Amino acid sequence: MRKYLHIYKSTLIENLNYIGSLVLGFINFFVMMYIFLNLWQYVYSDNSNVINGYSIDKMLWYVLFAEILWFGTRNKILINDISQDIKTGNIAYNINKPYNYIIYIIVRYLSEITIKFILFLIIGIAIGILFIGPIPNFNVVNIPFIAITVFLGTLINAIIRVGLSVLSFWIEDSSPFQWIYDKLILVVGTIFPIEMFPAFLQPIISCTPVYVITYGPTKLVIDFSLGMFINIFIAQIIYLIILIAIVGILYTKGVKKLNVSGG
Repeated sequence: MRKYLHIYKSTLIENLNYIGSLVLGFINFFVMMYIFLNLWQYVYSDNSNVINGYSIDKMLWYVLFAEILWFGTRNKILINDISQDIKTGNIAYNINKPYNYIIYIIVRYLSEITIKFILFLIIGIAIGILFIGPIPNFNVVNIPFIAITVFLGTLINAIIRVGLSVLSFWIEDSSPFQWIYDKLILVVGTIFPIEMFPAFLQPIISCTPVYVITYGPTKLVIDFSLGMFINIFIAQIIYLIILIAIVGILYTKGVKKLNVSGG
């Protein structure tokens, strides 16, 4: 455990030197938020006070916080590093180091997004208060519960992306799968909450990773209830158990395949 903590700390310190590079990400964030805030304001401009349970303020805060999650947790390490290590053969060297390669990658990822997420969160909340107003009925007592679901959702997202990258053991390029997954998370649950989709699709979407990665944590921000937190938390734990098992099997089989092929 200490070695992973050391990896987390060293990566965090290293990334403190590159805070300036986040400026471009903030510009993109501002542009996206300007577009979506104006889009939803236009949708609500026909005197619609509530749409599918969302007032204009709740909808804008939903989109804002979902975008904070989207921008604040994006990092190429989960997509590029594993695939490149497998393609170049560096994986044969890395798997022989005194740590689990997959855990190493995830710890590095979590460390690299820590400062980025905090900055996006601060700036995003400032934008929201300035242009939208306070979050309706928000209670600071709920923050620890929300933080738990945000962390677990981020971890689930990381494991899924690792699993897709591990497919590079069998296919030359896993980026198409990453692209499809990326757009699923962006459109379903980030730009639009689940309630905005047809009723027959909502139960299906609720069974996808969207529910535990973006929709669930964001929904708790604008409409918290202990019952919903428990549902989301249980779903996240189930997802983690299943995903860890799947990725573990894929990685083990991939390493065996690598060894059989002679590295």
